[in-house]
Amino acid sequence: MEKPLEKYRDMRDFEESPEPPGIAKPARGKRKGQAHALQYCIQKHDASHLHYDFRLELDGVLKSWAVPKGPSLDPKVKRLAIHVEDHPLDYATFEGTIPEGHYGAGDVIVWDRGVWIPQDDPAKAYTKGRLKFELKGEKLGGLWNLVRTHMPGKQEQWFLIKHQDSAARPDSEYDVVTAEPDSVLSDRSIVEKKHGAEKPKPIKKAPAKVRKEKSTQLTGARKAKLPELLKPELATLVESAPSGEWSYEIKFDGYRIMARIDHGNVKLFTRNGHDWTHKLPGQAEALAALGLESAWLDGEMVVANEQGVPDFQALQNAFDSGRSGNIVYYLFDLPYLNGVDLREVPVEERRAALATVLKPNENPLLRFSDAFGESPEALLNSACEMQMEGLIGKRLGSPYVSRRTNDWIKLKCKHRQEFIVVGFTDPKGARSAFGALLLGLHDRDSGELRYAGKVGTGFNEATLKRIHEQLKPLQTKKPSVVNPPSGFEAKGVHWLKPTLLAEVAFAEMTKDGSVRHAVFHGLRDDKPAEDITEELPKTVNTSASKAAKKKSVAEKPDTAAPKTAPSTAAPSQIGLAGGKVRITHPDRVIDASSGTTKMQLAEYYASVAEWILPQLKDRPVALVRAPDGIAGELFFQKNAERLAIPGIVTLDKELTGQPVMIINNAKALIGAVQMSTVELHTWNATSVDLDRPDRFVLDLDPDPALPWKSMIEATQLTLTVLDELGLKAFLKTSGGKGIHLIVPLTRKHGWDEVKDFSHAIVSHMAKLLPDRFSAVSGPKNRVGRIFIDYLRNGLGATTICAYAVRTREGLPVSVPIFREEVAELKGGNQWNVHNVHERLAEIGDEPWADLKKTRQTITADMRRRVGMKK
Repeated sequence: MEKPLEKYRDMRDFEESPEPPGIAKPARGKRKGQAHALQYCIQKHDASHLHYDFRLELDGVLKSWAVPKGPSLDPKVKRLAIHVEDHPLDYATFEGTIPEGHYGAGDVIVWDRGVWIPQDDPAKAYTKGRLKFELKGEKLGGLWNLVRTHMPGKQEQWFLIKHQDSAARPDSEYDVVTAEPDSVLSDRSIVEKKHGAEKPKPIKKAPAKVRKEKSTQLTGARKAKLPELLKPELATLVESAPSGEWSYEIKFDGYRIMARIDHGNVKLFTRNGHDWTHKLPGQAEALAALGLESAWLDGEMVVANEQGVPDFQALQNAFDSGRSGNIVYYLFDLPYLNGVDLREVPVEERRAALATVLKPNENPLLRFSDAFGESPEALLNSACEMQMEGLIGKRLGSPYVSRRTNDWIKLKCKHRQEFIVVGFTDPKGARSAFGALLLGLHDRDSGELRYAGKVGTGFNEATLKRIHEQLKPLQTKKPSVVNPPSGFEAKGVHWLKPTLLAEVAFAEMTKDGSVRHAVFHGLRDDKPAEDITEELPKTVNTSASKAAKKKSVAEKPDTAAPKTAPSTAAPSQIGLAGGKVRITHPDRVIDASSGTTKMQLAEYYASVAEWILPQLKDRPVALVRAPDGIAGELFFQKNAERLAIPGIVTLDKELTGQPVMIINNAKALIGAVQMSTVELHTWNATSVDLDRPDRFVLDLDPDPALPWKSMIEATQLTLTVLDELGLKAFLKTSGGKGIHLIVPLTRKHGWDEVKDFSHAIVSHMAKLLPDRFSAVSGPKNRVGRIFIDYLRNGLGATTICAYAVRTREGLPVSVPIFREEVAELKGGNQWNVHNVHERLAEIGDEPWADLKKTRQTITADMRRRVGMKK
């Protein structure tokens, strides 16, 4: 009898394909004693032909069908669904590119996901070939049928049919596949390739001689008033370049800015409409000097590093220090000019008009973003080799629209090179053979072999065993690198003779010479180990990035500054207004998925001190410490016993029964990080009066299988209930899968009264909408529903602090949000330590600006309305 997933594994080579090897898991479902709803997903897959893979969780695997045309909401339309091999449950979140020459080669995105609810016994219905079920997804809903046919063929052929209900819509009225083409997990999309067509010719660069015709002569131009506001067009992330006629530009790592000019009055807006003119006076003056009557221009504010490559950190530093004189505004589009709306004009004509506008400009703060004529593959290789972020592609002939679109795409860089394998670590948990490979590179000047970090992903059981056999004979007592990791990093390391080479893809190289986001791709034996050095970027002028045209992809840099790596055990310091805090083991990796180090975490907390300290002020705090990184054992600590944290305040209160900690200054904040703290959780009361809380929290905690759309709807429903009670709430992402609603209170009621009231609200909502909400904790009680956690409102209970980091993959951050933003959120972990700064620079603490000013209390009428007796 065929084992679960045996066919799936036989058809794939997991050493080269990024697909999850997966294991069949015990069957689970929406039955008594089980803690999860059954998940479904639909993946859009551009293989030999574009199609949609429909997958239902059943018996521990994903039962799968290939639907060539995708689902239809029209009950009159029967969509062919070809039964294919079972897939592992891990596949439900897979997005990426299956390499050429492999089964299913092409791009994959998650087009829809959610839970499915069988109307009958699912196993029996599947065997009979007649499945009837309800879908609760991001895009699909209502009742559906999957019916096996008797049509001949190598594979079973079924029909996917929408049931007639309120979610049904005629195809002539609405085609869900066309209307909603993008991923529900990311900003990825798929721009369909022309299968079987000839490879498109490279696009020629627009001639240097710019157009001289007036804007009114452009195709599709029309007279119109200058819009007050204009949102930018956003690019969609794709895994590979599509066919067709496209132009490609460098993807800048900066701030997107829209410029509005009205008779010499210039305003600069962020992508969310915030006015940043005061932050960029020189750039505004340069735009005014163009002498335009009226215009909207689109571009990116950028600061280049010493190599001429856009540097986002340098850009942030320029804003933080108030020195905007070295920020360059790269302009790439012109949606409006001199009384004429150009949004319907083809992109190539708009850009030619923009080049005309900028031609007389001599101000170095304004530059035109050139397009290049090579193939996107060659351009991307060159851009990545120069350590740029990637490319932006624009479909020729396309209009300008104020939303994310498939007419603008982005291709991101992934660095890849050979490393010398200098050691390996012991496996942990269920892992076999070894945990990670330690990597090394020769210094370009001294020739010394230096430690370059670890790679622990990209392996499967077969490769782990095979590589381990090759490692064993090479073991030696002493490290071959001159700067071996010490202390914690050196535990469980087996050193090797430096002869094996590993090809590794990675996001970037840290300043100390270690790889981040490393993924193993295979061992190599075609080069001698002594020749392996870091492939440093070329120097490039980003004003035109014309070096991309002149440099060969295979060319090695002749001159580059050598990079030397200090010992990973060397302590560093974080400078603060109140003094310095010593950080030991600064390069210890806290999160392997992002490569984030202890020093980077400390730098994050130091950079957000002005936002997080007001949230911590006078509140007892509990710490989640991760001495071995977030993958190791975590410690939840409510008191400062045995923690030498400088500047921390301790309170010895009979009320708590134990000492509590308070972090009121940056020194204590960074000192907590030095003691391996990642998360900071706070009470709902302050030391002003620990007997009376000044807020309560409703934590929306979903069944993990539920689509994010359910969380959005649940948040909006909860807000509606609070509105009806007359209570104002403030929102933040949890940094995980949920959203937190913070309800400020005047200090009037005790802990029990506040907790009982919050419990009554939750019970009231669960009674009104039992299919959506649960008032009982525990995974078994939230199957297919959202538990509104009121238990955080008791004495001594805590909630993750706003702007604090979570011990989850990628180190997401809990971030305050506007009520109006809820519908636009992609997830509760949308922001992390590496991307939250742009948001903070743009809006700061605006979402919670009125929180401390809010005065409200629990009334007798409120209690009565949620069913309390008094």
